[in-house]
Amino acid sequence: MEATSATLLTFGVILLLASWVQLLIVSFKEDYTWGLATIFLPPLSYFYSLFALNKAGSALGLSILGLVLIFFAL
Repeated sequence: MEATSATLLTFGVILLLASWVQLLIVSFKEDYTWGLATIFLPPLSYFYSLFALNKAGSALGLSILGLVLIFFAL
């Protein structure tokens, strides 16, 4: 693996983890059941962020950016 793709992959994973933590904070503020769903079912929490875009829009933007970086790394 080249250094560039390793760097992109690393930053993509870091952005995905940061977006998940941010989404975890937002979903626990909304309702504790959404917070638990974020912990145990992460794909469901990103589905939640589509419907609560005004609250979780930045977390969704971070996750999309992370996915783009991972895509370019591969």
